[in-house]
Amino acid sequence: MTLQIALDPDANVPPYEQLRSQIADQARSGRLPVGRKLPTVRGLAEELGLAANTVAKAYRALEADGVIETRGRAGTFVAAAGDAAERHAAAAAAAYAREAHRLGLTRAEAQAAVADALRAVYGA
Repeated sequence: MTLQIALDPDANVPPYEQLRSQIADQARSGRLPVGRKLPTVRGLAEELGLAANTVAKAYRALEADGVIETRGRAGTFVAAAGDAAERHAAAAAAAYAREAHRLGLTRAEAQAAVADALRAVYGA
């Protein structure tokens, strides 16, 4: 199974974010199974025609999100992405709920703000 990445140079999304989101999506869907070794930063940069710093930035973001893990000289591997994403989302939701409560919003007002934000990101 090879890493399937398609970058759009005309997109409004920076290349590192395109790379990050495609790897994350493939890990969450199982197309990149847990434990699969990813290409080196330099190798993937060369393959995609990107600067090594661009790939490194995507890998750092993926590692911060718990999607991948670096095992020293052994390389970079897909981690349990679904679990990490759900934990991160739950933590963000809890932080939002505390902030909404601190601001004095009612439950309905807080939920309406979330619904508006979701519509803005995902569409109607």
